[in-house]
Amino acid sequence: MPNNAQLLLLDKNDVESLLQADEVLQAVREAFVLHSQGEGRVFPVVREKLVSGGVFGIKAGAVESQSLLGFKAAGFWPDNRRLGGEPHQASIMLIDPDTGRPLCLIDGNAITTMRTGAAGGLGLLQLARADSSRLCVFGTGVQARIQLSFALRLMPALRVIRYVSVDGQRDNAFEACFADQLAAGCTVLHARDRNAAVSESDVVITATPGTGALFDLESVQPGTHLNCVGADTKGKRELPEGLLARVCLFVDDQTQARQIGETQWSPATPCTELGDLLTEKARFSRQAGDITVFDMTGLALQDLTVARLLHERAETACTGTRIAWPW
Repeated sequence: MPNNAQLLLLDKNDVESLLQADEVLQAVREAFVLHSQGEGRVFPVVREKLVSGGVFGIKAGAVESQSLLGFKAAGFWPDNRRLGGEPHQASIMLIDPDTGRPLCLIDGNAITTMRTGAAGGLGLLQLARADSSRLCVFGTGVQARIQLSFALRLMPALRVIRYVSVDGQRDNAFEACFADQLAAGCTVLHARDRNAAVSESDVVITATPGTGALFDLESVQPGTHLNCVGADTKGKRELPEGLLARVCLFVDDQTQARQIGETQWSPATPCTELGDLLTEKARFSRQAGDITVFDMTGLALQDLTVARLLHERAETACTGTRIAWPW
C-alpha cells in the first residue's frame, strides 16, 4: 500500500483567503443544476439535538461523473458564545470515491456562510420582483449579514433596508457592515415594528435561530418574496401559521424541506425545487399578487462544489498544510 499519501488541511485563514463571492455563486448554481439533473446525489441528512443543548448534523453527497464525494459535519453549540467563539461550527471532508481515502479537510464555517448567502441570492434572482426596492431582514448575525450582502450585490434597485434585531435594539455594528456596499440613496434603518416592516417591504429575509413566528400573517402583502433561512431542524420555524397555504412555495430539496425546513409545518403544500427553475424543468411566471417563499435548508452539493473549488485553488497556489496520511 502507498505510504507517501498526504492529506491537505485548509484552516479558517486559508478558506477566507480563497473564497470569492462570484465564484461561490457559480459553484452554488452548479450544485442546484446537478441536483435538478439527477447527476448530484444528496444522502439522507443527520440532524440531532445533543444533551449539551447543541445540534449536530451531517450532510453528504456525491457527483459520480465528477469524482466528487464528501460530507460536512456541522452544528450549533450555543455555549461557544461564553467562550468568545462562534456557535456555528462546520468541517468539510472531500474523499477519493475510488479508494475512500480522505483528500482534503476544510474549515467549513466560512463556506457554509457564503454558500448559503449565494443560494439566497439565486433565490432572489429567480423569484423576487426585479424592481424590488424595499427589503426587510430579520436577524443581524453572520447569516443575516451575508444574505443582505448578496441581496445588495444582485438587486441594484434596492433603496430601503430595514432590519429587525433579536433584542429589538439598534445594531450599530450591523449597520456599519454595509457602509461601503450601499448604493447612493440606499439606507439601512432599524425597524421597531416588525409587522410594519414586513408590510412595507418587497423582499423579506428571515435569518434567526427559528424559535417561532417572527411576524403576523396579515402583515405579508401581495407581491412579497420571502427567503427563509432559519428553519433547518425539526421544530424550528420563522413563518406564521397559515402563510404557506397562501404562497407559491420553492425549496432547495423537497425531502429536506419537509423534514427540517419551514415546509415541515405544512408538508402537503405543493412546492418546486429551485434547481428545476435554473434548468427550466419547471417554469414560474410571477403574477403581480403572488407571494413567493424560498425555503432554504442547504444542500450537501453546495458544500461540495464550493469545497472542490477551494481544493483546486489551494493545490494551484500551494496553499494550506499537508500532512502525511499513509495507507
